[in-house]
Amino acid sequence: MAENNLPTDQDPSPPESGAENAPPQSAGPEPLAAALAELAELKAKNQELADQHLRSQADMQNTRRRADEEVAKARKFAVEAFAESLLPVCDSLEAGLAIPDATPEVIREGAEATLRQLKSALERNKVVEINPAAAAKFDPHQHQAISVVPADQEPNTVVSVLQKGYLIAERVLRPALVTVAAAK
Repeated sequence: MAENNLPTDQDPSPPESGAENAPPQSAGPEPLAAALAELAELKAKNQELADQHLRSQADMQNTRRRADEEVAKARKFAVEAFAESLLPVCDSLEAGLAIPDATPEVIREGAEATLRQLKSALERNKVVEINPAAAAKFDPHQHQAISVVPADQEPNTVVSVLQKGYLIAERVLRPALVTVAAAK
């Protein structure tokens, strides 16, 4: 049979007095009420944090959506300022063509004025000419060599410009077409 550790009448040791053997006291309403209050407080804090999280997620999505819309608008209307600066050039060309009995001198004068307008519009929009001077060092980043010719100048320098190039905001839009001096 299993040994029993319960005190019996035959147990010679007297019962000990002290807190260890005292009958368990029932937990009073105060600790239980405090635990329930703390639980309710933690639930409320959890709900508040969950709400804050949802609001920040929504704010982030709204910010992302607004940024995407701004980028789309910027792409759509990026050319608007450039086109607006070219309208006076178009107007000048149309006005020149509307003159029925213009002399070659008048046409040339109008074309020169229109070219000045066009160059001004390009400069305002950060489109800059690449027009290297004769004997300037050949730069493969801005020039495209069409041919190499014998010349009385240093090798690998520009002899002549066949077509101007253009930069837009320091980026090559079109390289200048040049002839380059050959090595002697």
